[in-house]
Amino acid sequence: MRTSAVEAWTGRIVLIVVMAFTIIPFITLFVTALHEPGTYPKGLSWPETPHWDNFALAFQSADMLKMLGSSALIELGVVPISLVIATLAGFALGHLRVPFARAIFVLFVLGLTLPFEGIIVPIYYQMKGYGLLNTQLAIVLPLIGLFMPFAVMWMRAHFVNMPHELTEAARIDGATTWQLFWRIHVPLSGPAISSLAILLFLWTWNQFLLAIVLVDDPTKRTMAGALGAFQGQWGTDIPLLCAGSILILLPTLLVFLIFQRQFVAALLQGAVKG
Repeated sequence: MRTSAVEAWTGRIVLIVVMAFTIIPFITLFVTALHEPGTYPKGLSWPETPHWDNFALAFQSADMLKMLGSSALIELGVVPISLVIATLAGFALGHLRVPFARAIFVLFVLGLTLPFEGIIVPIYYQMKGYGLLNTQLAIVLPLIGLFMPFAVMWMRAHFVNMPHELTEAARIDGATTWQLFWRIHVPLSGPAISSLAILLFLWTWNQFLLAIVLVDDPTKRTMAGALGAFQGQWGTDIPLLCAGSILILLPTLLVFLIFQRQFVAALLQGAVKG
């Protein structure tokens, strides 16, 4: 079915408007970060003398090197473990005949409805009881549990659409369940796993609430959580605060730009298979 010229131009105009609403805040943030520290820029105006050293000053003032190390440690604790558990559980629920699969599926669906804000108090007292407050584990362990419903549902949706002919052929050749999973289905699940890894990375990096509630030391939080302490120290210095915000946003933008092909491929794969 061919698209008419009116529909094509309407789509282009909508994309341009959406792109403008998305990009303009980043441009404003960047331009404001180049103004003289301690000033209050008005509107979207390019400074006469751009202060590029604001980024270095924000990096040093916020001790972002330690924040980067803490964020990397938290990412390494959350993303790989969540991927392994979600892939195994998604394969079991989506492709194998396991007892009470429908009931387990309903429980994961209910888990998707739990808001972080509604369970932050029980999580706080639980981490306090374990003696994990003010440590990276106080962020890692809750995030693994909170991300698991979505991660399992994501991988289950992928494995449900995998052709059963592959499984039957492998069973005839004498493949065990583990061989079926590791040698056949995991290699074919690259787009789904990589896109889930991107989402988990972005969500963990941008996690703010758990970081500021469970960890007092800014150097042990995520980068987004550390921004709260940076804002408290430099909240009146708008250019420096904008420079720090850009430095915190930059890794997530780079990760998405680098791996956007895998992310789009997984979405298109799900759309085609229904």
